[in-house]
This record gives sequence, structure tokens and C-alpha cells, in this order.
Amino acid sequence: MRVKRIIADLRVADIEEAKSFYTGYLGLSIEEFNLGWVARYTSPDTGANLQILTRDATAPENPVISVSTDDIESAYEEARSLGYEIVHPITTEAWGVRRFYVRAPDGNVINVVRHRD
Repeated sequence: MRVKRIIADLRVADIEEAKSFYTGYLGLSIEEFNLGWVARYTSPDTGANLQILTRDATAPENPVISVSTDDIESAYEEARSLGYEIVHPITTEAWGVRRFYVRAPDGNVINVVRHRD
């Protein structure tokens, strides 16, 4: 799998309450998206970013990171052939991404995602 980007996914109780800390204090002032349960914030100066989420709206568990790849189908097949647990099957979500969740051997849940072009 070719990894394009990795983004931390931090669990928060409330997106709107947490937003001011990450946008103000940390300077991640660009809100790339906000679906109410997950939002991504980015620094306009450095491009550093992170996602905060309350509870994933379509998957059974929350991920700890999101890994962006350009070939989601191959990444999915590779994870399956290696015997890794697929926590959330490959799915095209309503908001346009294609993704699946895989559990790393250490127990962490990873969101492997391909964003629309």
C-alpha cells in the first residue's frame, strides 16, 4: 500500500466544544470539513492537521489514525490476504470517501481511506 498521508483521529465528547482549543490555541484555523461527528482542522501556515470525532457514524469503532492511500482496493485485499481483522468493510460513504477499518496486531483501529479526486 502506498501511504499518502496519516492524520491523527482524536476522540472528543463534543466537536463544537473542542473546536476552539484546536482552532484557536493550536492555530488549526481552517475547517476542512465538519460532519457533526467528525471534523478536520488544518494550519494555514504549516498544513499540519488533525481530525476530532465523537463517535463514527457508520463504523462500529473509532479509529486512532486515518491513512490516506490512492489504491483503496489493493490496500483492502492486502489486509485481507495478510489475515488482519477488518473492523468495517470497504464502503463508499455518503460523504464521498471510500474506506475500510483494519485492526493492527496491537489492537489499534486504522481507517484506511481514499478521498475522491
